[in-house]
Amino acid sequence: MKPGMTIASTPKVAQTGMMQDFAVIPVIDLKGGSVVHARAGMRNQYRPIASPFGLADDPVAIARALLEITGSPTLYVADLDAIAGTGDHFDICRDLAHALPHTALWIDAGFADVTACLFWLPLGATLVVGSEGLSSVEAWSELSDALGGNVILSLDFASEGFRGPASLAVEPSLWSERVIAMSLGRVGTNTGFDLERLEGILGQAGDRAVFAAGGMRDIGDLEAIALSGAGGALIATALHETAIRQNEIAAFLRKRRSRSRS
Repeated sequence: MKPGMTIASTPKVAQTGMMQDFAVIPVIDLKGGSVVHARAGMRNQYRPIASPFGLADDPVAIARALLEITGSPTLYVADLDAIAGTGDHFDICRDLAHALPHTALWIDAGFADVTACLFWLPLGATLVVGSEGLSSVEAWSELSDALGGNVILSLDFASEGFRGPASLAVEPSLWSERVIAMSLGRVGTNTGFDLERLEGILGQAGDRAVFAAGGMRDIGDLEAIALSGAGGALIATALHETAIRQNEIAAFLRKRRSRSRS
């Protein structure tokens, strides 16, 4: 990749982060060919998910159900095998892209360099780069320069603090136009999102769209995140456990749209 070269890609739909509406984005986590229940960032312990929306070995069926419940134009896919360096779910992601032609895919597959990204770009997806997998700020800058608006930076936080090059957490000039505030230790735990951390990131983000991830319990959490000024939230466990239902999400989004018109 030559300096200044940009990889062109055409998103399937308008980029969710650019929309005024709050985005409730469903997540599926893939491991060993199945959808798994992500919990507290302990990936070696993740097991196939027990869901009312489909079998763990049918990611397309589960994705369709979650998209219907949330009314989202976007699906977040975490390829845990790719993140761990033990394989990948490219074929399943391709199946999702074909089965859901009007859905924008955000794919997190442990991207650490431009070469790895080239393999996934034919899917037409937006690529999510987790800070935990970056070796340096320079590695992130190369990715960001090459992918432009087709890349999202995930700022990854565990219980011990930020994971990744330290300056990424405190220098918002390095961030992409869309940023994920990821609380890894709270994923799948129903303990509530780290609102204080989210507000800290929002305070630095300027006009960037910030998406919250990790620990959503109920519709009240979504309301609090929306009131903070975030652009949206990533959600999985609360949907599978029906702690947040389709009618609640629909009413929440209607209320927000009504307020924006008044």
